[in-house]
Amino acid sequence: MTISTVGIIGAGTMGNGIAQACAVSGINVVMVDISEAAVQKGIATVAASLDRLIKKEKISPADKDAALARIQGSTRYDDLQATQIVIEAATENYELKLKILKQIDALVGPEVIIASNTSSISITKLAAATSRAEKFIGMHFFNPVPMMALVELIRGLQTSDATHAAVKTLAERLGKSPITVKNAPGFVVNRILVPMINEAFFVLAEGLATPEDIDAGMKLGCNQPIGPLALADMVGLDVCLAVMDVYLAEFGDSKYRACPLLREMVAAGQLGRKTGRGVYQY
Repeated sequence: MTISTVGIIGAGTMGNGIAQACAVSGINVVMVDISEAAVQKGIATVAASLDRLIKKEKISPADKDAALARIQGSTRYDDLQATQIVIEAATENYELKLKILKQIDALVGPEVIIASNTSSISITKLAAATSRAEKFIGMHFFNPVPMMALVELIRGLQTSDATHAAVKTLAERLGKSPITVKNAPGFVVNRILVPMINEAFFVLAEGLATPEDIDAGMKLGCNQPIGPLALADMVGLDVCLAVMDVYLAEFGDSKYRACPLLREMVAAGQLGRKTGRGVYQY
């Protein structure tokens, strides 16, 4: 399958990031959201991101114009009928994703691949809710999409080899470095990352070191570009807690018990950068 047009559901952070990655790679995009305001905000975000690349002399003004011309914003799912793959990038909520995926499944042709950008929800379970489970796959991009090279390709139990091959080729066309993962809670990266963040909260709660020294230790001792506590603030402490709770429920293993301090901070509304206060103040 040759993919020339990609449909994207959601014009938020992940959706517009995926749209930019596609557009600068010469691929047409149909980006759909529930309101015209959301669509225009997504396109404006892409334009601002491209302006920053112009300032860094990584692209030319003509490249920006060409990329924006490839992005069609819409509030109509019907406009997705011209696509060869639709990537769902809605909020990380199972019921919402299920509703969207069923709508897409009923609308686009049987040859169209459907992918979900979920970071935690079972691909096998989502695929089973559609009529094309063999053409369903997880395509987990990382934020910020234009900058991050990794894409996790998650194969559900039903995902066909042809679907995996087509989506892997697409990821490579976007300049990404895809890794293939079997379906399991957290997949690979978050399965390792979020428990590490959770352990950092245990270390903090036990008073073993200050937040600054914990982060400095992991940066200088493990060559990480950002410490786990600062990263938690960036991701959102509520998101970290939710992921740990999913792991505990799915695996039934006490090693995935969320740190009480993490839970307490979320209860206090100290969620990180998005609230101005988490482990650190912003």
